[in-house]
Amino acid sequence: MTMEKIAFIDNRPYVIREGETILEFVRRNSGHELIPTLCQADNLENYGSCRICSVEVALKEDGPGKVMASCHTPVAPGYYIYPSTEKIKRLRRNILELVLSEYPPDRLEPETGMVPTEFQRVVAAAGIEEVRYRQKITVHDRDRSRPYVWSDLTECIKCYRCVRACDELQAEHVLGIYGRGDGSRIIKGFDTSFHDSPCVSCGACVQTCPTNALYDRYSAKTLKADAIVRTTCTYCGVGCNLDVKVIDGVVRGIQAPLDSAANRGHTCLKGRYAFEFYNHPDRLRSPLVRKEGVLTEVTWDEAYDYTARRFSEIKEKYGPDALAGISSARCTNEENYLMQKFFRIVIGTNNIDGCARVCHAPTAMGMQWAYGTGAATNSIDELYKTGCILIIGANPSSAHPVTGARIRSVVESGTPLIVIDPLKIEIARLAKHHLQINPGSNVAVLNLFAFYLLAEGLIDEEFIAGRTEGWDGFRKYLEALDIDEMERICGVDRHQVRAAAIEYGSAPSAMEFHGLGVTEHWQATKAITLISNIAMMTGNIGREGTGVNPLRGQNNVQGAADMGIQPHQGAGYLPVTDPASIELYNAYYGLEHPSVPGYRIPEMFVAAARGDLKALWIMGEDILQTDPNTCHVKSSLQGLDLLVVQELFMTETARIADVIFPASSFLEKEGTFTNGERRIQKVQRVVEPLEGTKPDGQIVVDMMRRMGYNQDGYSADVILKEIAGIVPFFRGVRWDELGKSGKQWPVREDGTDTRILHTETFKRGKGRFHSWDYDISPELNEHAERFPYILTTGRLLEHYNSGTMTRRTPNSEIVTEDLLYVHPLDAKAKGLVNGDYARIFSARGITTMKVKVTDVVKPGVIYTTFHFPEAAINFLTSGIGDEFTLTPEYKVVAVDFEKSQYGIFTRAECRTIIKTD
Repeated sequence: MTMEKIAFIDNRPYVIREGETILEFVRRNSGHELIPTLCQADNLENYGSCRICSVEVALKEDGPGKVMASCHTPVAPGYYIYPSTEKIKRLRRNILELVLSEYPPDRLEPETGMVPTEFQRVVAAAGIEEVRYRQKITVHDRDRSRPYVWSDLTECIKCYRCVRACDELQAEHVLGIYGRGDGSRIIKGFDTSFHDSPCVSCGACVQTCPTNALYDRYSAKTLKADAIVRTTCTYCGVGCNLDVKVIDGVVRGIQAPLDSAANRGHTCLKGRYAFEFYNHPDRLRSPLVRKEGVLTEVTWDEAYDYTARRFSEIKEKYGPDALAGISSARCTNEENYLMQKFFRIVIGTNNIDGCARVCHAPTAMGMQWAYGTGAATNSIDELYKTGCILIIGANPSSAHPVTGARIRSVVESGTPLIVIDPLKIEIARLAKHHLQINPGSNVAVLNLFAFYLLAEGLIDEEFIAGRTEGWDGFRKYLEALDIDEMERICGVDRHQVRAAAIEYGSAPSAMEFHGLGVTEHWQATKAITLISNIAMMTGNIGREGTGVNPLRGQNNVQGAADMGIQPHQGAGYLPVTDPASIELYNAYYGLEHPSVPGYRIPEMFVAAARGDLKALWIMGEDILQTDPNTCHVKSSLQGLDLLVVQELFMTETARIADVIFPASSFLEKEGTFTNGERRIQKVQRVVEPLEGTKPDGQIVVDMMRRMGYNQDGYSADVILKEIAGIVPFFRGVRWDELGKSGKQWPVREDGTDTRILHTETFKRGKGRFHSWDYDISPELNEHAERFPYILTTGRLLEHYNSGTMTRRTPNSEIVTEDLLYVHPLDAKAKGLVNGDYARIFSARGITTMKVKVTDVVKPGVIYTTFHFPEAAINFLTSGIGDEFTLTPEYKVVAVDFEKSQYGIFTRAECRTIIKTD
């Protein structure tokens, strides 16, 4: 050790790490007990206001010391740090006495059944026997106006951590400081209640508050738990880690761990608070079999035996391709792997698909065409290293809230943001460039964007020459592009597009994020390849702070696809038509793996309506609410000989099932989820499965055995080992080595993972450019004259997809219904005002919704969400899908609407005859 790299704690030498503060240095080497803090939090910028963290610092051993605030003072070589001298102890006691002079003395002890707050611990450790200053307690009314986040500012010690958490972590700026000196206080919004403020109930302020001035309905931060179990959130693709507190075998509260790479001590209201669905009275608690038209409770053995017998009969009579399965992104990697294995190895068909079909299948296909792999190329943490952010067809503030908050924070710090979206989404207000395109015009605007990158000379010739192929063809295509036509189609002034392209192309590094606003379109796969083109032509791939990064809609949609939940690729994306892949599968399983691609989900419906598909097993998907053209889907399902549904609740799909298997929630099982940045993380069992239910993986294993296949028992460790033996990029994944933050695939045999893909070469060798013309959606071609408005859809922060889980939590008190967003000009033309009911109709169905008049949408465009079954929005959506993947075009639906004749809600209706070809 050299003198230049050493500092001392109580005269003992320790090596300094670059960039450390004194506080970090002392805590790393001597623990947290030596230096107390109040205004400091590990996931916030250091503030230095309370001075509780002060230490003495000398330049020689036992020399004269200077008092310094350790939280924001960098440690320097040669410092002699004395954290707990008598002088420092007196200083801390004096500061605490000043704080206690405004703090209610009856709140210094923890409540019954609770652990002390951070402030109570600091006061107790300081050994204060009396407060010498005059007491001045200001009593505030408690605010419980929102379901989750509550306040009792009588306990506020003015550390302002809550304000900083709202600013730095959530970037929402709801909390503020009003007044000066001892008259200052925390306010919400414009000095109102939580209910009337723009608070999003993320709970970051509650978790960081060192007292109970801010608390939640579960008292999560002070619960005296029997156990705290780390697991991974079940909602979106961010993959937040959660510390779940359990008392007497029941989940009582959730905190966000500070040491999680995915969420760094933050989460949204769904991850932190929306857990009560897991033991809701509506949970299914017994297998059900339809007898004489009525779903009847039966034993597990009877349900298994009946289902296995019917599967075997159908397979024997009609062949294996008469059966199919739909798996779930809400289930673990291990469960999805087993589900596809059941159909491929036990049944003998590739008729297996999942919810990626209705969301990101075009991402996988388009990026595989361009790069060789369809996953995010970079890591979310690289937002802090990028020079520009491009968001296309995604609303991360609602759909991926923690990532959205990070993006807002980075943009507020000066990083330019470009948004391409038909809606004025929340994050667009921060954008330097918002290209508010017409729905369905992604290909046109991306071609125009690429045109200006080329025209302005913002291309990386060296990268293109060394790493790509097909550039000459794409260059010629752009040079011949009709920019007048592209401008007309996308509905955005060409100069705006040019300015945005210059912003992106001039940045030293640029990160792209896209969502379902790109993938749920007729030309979705084409749009993905054009996004890939844009990254390659500017060299924004394979480096830190760059890349093409899909924002995956559900918690494990990436993992489900990785495990083989698609009919044309098996586990690990090996093509089922490739003889070498089939030979590998056959050798691994010791049985014949099918080699003909199976039905995709929309093809399953057509095959069922035609009579070719006889049996369908659906695990964790409510397709009657989530899939488009509900009338067609329901008619198709009713034509099956056998429908098996595996679910938590009696969903719309479960109601028409012949067999129902009651499954366990994510809190009651173990396995792994893979988030949107390829991070494989542990899902650990927090509580025992609800009586009468079983984990999805156990159900599949039981069925495999009933069908005569000797599958190993279900445990995460056992199944993960099997996966690692056949999925190349899971080769080095081991359950006991995943740690707290998981690993990003590909994981090499030695356990080394991968933060950035394509750093030296693409998976396919060279990246490939593609050229595509814009093509209008058949939906508009066929129906625009009769239905002149475009309906587009999305999701809300407070709810998750079909709302099956979140509607059974207090989230339903915050948002109680889906609304129809209508532009003021269109509302005026239709005689509508806020709160009116509108009757919306397409070529397929009719529904009724309450109207919200807003300029979030453009004239001619209406928008809604799909969280509540009453809205029945998929009665309107079409069967048109992406031309290559069949991913439904939820974002472009030709409709018309009018004021409801009776001014009230009426049930949705079907309008069309179902086609079977």
